[in-house]
Amino acid sequence: MNNIRVCDSTVRKLSSGKDNVLSFKEKLEVAKLLDKLCVDVIELDEIRNSRVDSLLIKSVSTAVKNSTIAVPVALGGDPAPTAAALSEAGSFRLQVVAPGSSVRMEYVYHKKAPAITEMVKTTIGACREYTDDVELLIDDATRADGAVLSELVKTAADAGATTITFCDDAGTMLPEEFAAFLEERLRSDEVLENMAWGVSCSDELSMADACVIAALCHGAKEIKASAYPVNTASLENVCRVIAGKGESFGVRTGVATSSMKRTVSVINRFCVPSEGSRTVFGFTGSVESSDDRLTSHDSKEAVTGVAEKLGYSLSDEDAQKVYEAFMKIASKKESVSAKELDAIVAVAAMQVPARYVLENYIVNTGSSITAMAHVSLQTKEGTLEGVSLGDGPIDAAFHAIEQITGRRYELDDFQIKAVTEGKEAAAETIVKLLANGRVYSGRGLSTDIIGASVRAYLNAVNKVVFEEEAE
Repeated sequence: MNNIRVCDSTVRKLSSGKDNVLSFKEKLEVAKLLDKLCVDVIELDEIRNSRVDSLLIKSVSTAVKNSTIAVPVALGGDPAPTAAALSEAGSFRLQVVAPGSSVRMEYVYHKKAPAITEMVKTTIGACREYTDDVELLIDDATRADGAVLSELVKTAADAGATTITFCDDAGTMLPEEFAAFLEERLRSDEVLENMAWGVSCSDELSMADACVIAALCHGAKEIKASAYPVNTASLENVCRVIAGKGESFGVRTGVATSSMKRTVSVINRFCVPSEGSRTVFGFTGSVESSDDRLTSHDSKEAVTGVAEKLGYSLSDEDAQKVYEAFMKIASKKESVSAKELDAIVAVAAMQVPARYVLENYIVNTGSSITAMAHVSLQTKEGTLEGVSLGDGPIDAAFHAIEQITGRRYELDDFQIKAVTEGKEAAAETIVKLLANGRVYSGRGLSTDIIGASVRAYLNAVNKVVFEEEAE
């Protein structure tokens, strides 16, 4: 039984596209989710903006614990900056992308085959100085001349490449045609018998999944797929086939298929843009549209569906509580918006015993000093205190709480609104935290905005801690 390496291309594909471009935090969170899913390799885009892209690679390298991080190095380029950004990764790979077809060589790279082959040799040799894991990706390989492909494969193997990937960028082959292409490569390039080789297939004809499975049946050791549909094989579909039929053609993976559906669903929420704007991971939070307005005539399933769009995964008990709270409000007004439902979920769903209770807080801030917060929380063990600086009083208070709890979660959304009028108006705050691929919301109400924010943050943290300890 062969263990197949599964390489996910979601972050790389969505880093350079015109649509569905992920924010920095979204890329980081998607990588963390893929790591928990136990994909073997997570692909990132090459360094174009030295400051921003290097920071992303460093952040992902620190956050990812199990998967190998793969980053391309420009053909003929210096791999040193990429290797430096990957230095803190538990395991990393350098990729060299080379054109296979004469059209791509001449019209994209403006070079002939011998020059491309020499650049492949030089670049792979340079990459080997930093890691033993070097991959050659041959773009447009299915439309390349066989002799040119053989020369590229032999050169890469001699230079020290450990993986060769054949890319079907056209995506016009049927599974039988792709299998025939691979059989020809195996006959022509004997070196492939002693090294790992893989495939990457375009989904132009909706055949990528089938072509990838055909490649596995012919001995492929690595496949490229994506958790989000980006014109390549579907990670979920391919892993489902391997889990169900892999024994019949002698392959298996270490991907956690049991949690695949849930994880892919969360990733897709990050990647799918809204009409006119898109959900941005950070302080912009929930997206409200006319389709997300609910009335008293809507069913519990419809209400739960909108809650799922907002990122919540409600149990049957919580779904019933949310629906009952929703009906009390919906019966008194024409419609309920997505943001209002967000607040309802924060109040009604998953109310848990408080592990941390706010005792008091002191905040110092001003135009000429850095904001500082001193927070005291009451626990079963007694009173715990934290002191922290921050970019503003609320940020400082949140950091102080993180210091006390020893936990740090991604802030998915932060909303403040006045619920009464006048100088002593009460403020309602909604905080949404992302943890373990799920969204947890907390609500705080106070005439003091900072107090409302701290209470909302603690409310959400208590929910996360309760579920983590229960698991």
